[in-house]
Amino acid sequence: MERTLIKNLHGKVGEEVMLRGWVAVRRDHGKLIFIDLRDRSGMVQMVALPNHEEAHAITSTLRSEWVVEIKGLVNKRPPKMVKVEWPTGDIEIEITEVTVLQEAETPPFDLTEDTELIDEQVRLKYRYLDLRTERLQKNIKTRSTFVQKIREHLFSQDFTEIETPLLTESTPEGSRDFVVPSRIHPGKFYALPQSPQQYKQLLMVGGFERYFQTARAVRDEDLRADRGFEHTQIDIEMSFVEMEDVMRTTEEMMIAVAESMGHSIKEKPFPRISYKDAIEKYGADKFDLRTEEEKKTGVLAYAWVIHFPFFEKTDNGKWTFTHNPFSMPIPEHVEWLMKGENIGDILTTQYDLVCNGFETGGGSIRAHTPEILKATYKVMGNSEEEIEARIGHMLEAFKYGTPPHGGIALGVERCVMNLTGEHYLREVQAFPMTRGGQTAVMNAPKELSPEQLVELGLSVKRRPE
Repeated sequence: MERTLIKNLHGKVGEEVMLRGWVAVRRDHGKLIFIDLRDRSGMVQMVALPNHEEAHAITSTLRSEWVVEIKGLVNKRPPKMVKVEWPTGDIEIEITEVTVLQEAETPPFDLTEDTELIDEQVRLKYRYLDLRTERLQKNIKTRSTFVQKIREHLFSQDFTEIETPLLTESTPEGSRDFVVPSRIHPGKFYALPQSPQQYKQLLMVGGFERYFQTARAVRDEDLRADRGFEHTQIDIEMSFVEMEDVMRTTEEMMIAVAESMGHSIKEKPFPRISYKDAIEKYGADKFDLRTEEEKKTGVLAYAWVIHFPFFEKTDNGKWTFTHNPFSMPIPEHVEWLMKGENIGDILTTQYDLVCNGFETGGGSIRAHTPEILKATYKVMGNSEEEIEARIGHMLEAFKYGTPPHGGIALGVERCVMNLTGEHYLREVQAFPMTRGGQTAVMNAPKELSPEQLVELGLSVKRRPE
């Protein structure tokens, strides 16, 4: 007999079926023993009757989270006994045969309840159990659906999906790099990508006019509720475009995906606000435009923030970029950049997409000529030698017929937080890190063995306090 998923039981009324899953709850009423069985598709109530003696006896021994195979008859429940809160509340399985596939110890917390208030360390230590709970199952499946719909939409718009390397060069992109020592090049290091920024621009040089990928990005930055060491982004780059083209493409995609998932959007097209006006009105460049009633009903309030300053002063009085150094100034400020004039007034073609108080994406039109990119690095105080060392490969590539291009990266976790109403990144990641930067389930970071250090040509010194 083939396995039937719980979600498909309605088409099996009056038939015998075989189900496999986890025992969520067992209720022993003597002659009648009820269990709620859970599989990936849902939950259903089952009952063991005394007339099926062996099945009744085995059912009486079952405990929560045991993995079982059960055969039974699909029966309609009387109208007065329908569980309206369950999709399967109008049916019940009469158990005829039970096979225990694996017993389970008592979980450290109740998996039938929301675990939001359970200690974070406990939840992450037993994350594989936390993932069985209804809310986490829903969140991770919502994430999967979101990424699937994004991918399908981009394919329909003639984009090509291309993966870029995970081992790359350490480059200045706004955060600290995570670095990886090289065994075959002692004393040298790879960096894990903060984003595929340079690779996606080089793909534009390579003639792939419409690129995307679901990219892993790794940044050694301070952790907070909506930021982790690792995140996933929908990375998009397009050739022969201006700001309006990228923003329109992104907006159409987000509307199509969000509405197909049953969500309402507050305002279409998305309102636009300059960085200056956002700071004056909201005190930040990310804000929530919803009313209290809209917050309760899960409305999505998207908006664009534009006209960001290109540069800002560092603590030592030098200039640095506000978003990334590969952006173009707005057209009327290109001459200022080239001459190194009015630096603090130069605006960039950066655009951020905010939603419900979160920055969910950001992008820009990119510098696509060697002269403009070099001018940006000169403003930041880099010598010709330093510029060549840092971005010489980009300057070389830009000599060979580079189209105007731009793109955007959308944070998958933050988008899914908006779709699910969650406030913490960890609630929409399968295996998030703790607030202290420890991995869930596994014990990292941890020391390397002496043998590994020797192989890598490394020695560890205690950092001065």
